[in-house]
Amino acid sequence: MDDIAESNPFSQVPIEVTISVGRARPLVRDLLRLSKDAVLQLDRRVDDPVELYVGDRLIARGELTELDGENAGQLAVRLTEVANLRGGL
Repeated sequence: MDDIAESNPFSQVPIEVTISVGRARPLVRDLLRLSKDAVLQLDRRVDDPVELYVGDRLIARGELTELDGENAGQLAVRLTEVANLRGGL
């Protein structure tokens, strides 16, 4: 950990990160017709980067991956780009 993170009194506070895999814009009538096993098409492909947000601020991009070992099958994100957060969130 660097000196900035260790000297910040908030560095031990958990924060929620939202991962965006894509967006859909169905018509309300189509949304109301959705049922179990329906497929909602997103605006991205499986291998496109995902975006990581804290609130509405984009903080990074990455690719979805599956963990191995003890956490096998758990979904994770391998970061490929990270925003400069030195100025804060």
